[in-house]
Amino acid sequence: MNGLRRPAWWSVLLTLAGTLLFLRLGMWQLHRADEKEEILRRYATAATAPVRDFAAVAEAPPKDAFARVQVRGEYLVDRIYLLDNPKHDQRGGVEVYAPFRIHGGEHLVLIDLGFLPGNGTDQTPQLPPLPGDERTLQGLYLPPPGVGYQMGGNALAKQTRWPKTTIYLDVKQVAADLGSPLYPLVLALDADPASIYVREHTLDFSAMPPARHRAYAFQWFTFAVAAVVIFLILHRRRKPSRPKSTDSP
Repeated sequence: MNGLRRPAWWSVLLTLAGTLLFLRLGMWQLHRADEKEEILRRYATAATAPVRDFAAVAEAPPKDAFARVQVRGEYLVDRIYLLDNPKHDQRGGVEVYAPFRIHGGEHLVLIDLGFLPGNGTDQTPQLPPLPGDERTLQGLYLPPPGVGYQMGGNALAKQTRWPKTTIYLDVKQVAADLGSPLYPLVLALDADPASIYVREHTLDFSAMPPARHRAYAFQWFTFAVAAVVIFLILHRRRKPSRPKSTDSP
């Protein structure tokens, strides 16, 4: 410390607080990256996981896994919901959802039938009719798409014609619209080559993937190093300047 001037207490405190804050933010970003990578790994393995009975999973959905389930019942064929303009391979279109009444149960479960490409609902292909008989469905039991800020309130309540269109899928609003209780998660059906729907379900981390979290972590760690370096530069001892020699005439 011989090369440093004695710093003021407040400069030491400020530098220490800033450095610790930057380090903490960097560690948090790394933690979020690890969390998301673990979620993606669990999601990837769920496609080949053994099929479980829906009733057992619905009572206690696993918190650390994505359950692949099987359920039997019938569609409410005249009640279709279109999630407008989700992104799939950079194409606009709609994700199609239909309520499904479980055999022997009171609750409905929302079925994610898949994606149909198009430039908004006006150019979406004609929806094929849903089967009206009782049948068995199979897929992943997943959280619904995220709900953002909805300007204008509940769009479903204002629509009188089916299918109904929304830019956010709010399960509570759908349940109120149907007048029937809904399970909190949705069933994303397995891929079917015979279906017109695209069923390549992925978790949407496009806005903040794990790599971006790590980039932000590097940025915060850089700030921490910069804070220390600035402190050292500002408090280094300066060599006394030599007086200029004056020559007498």
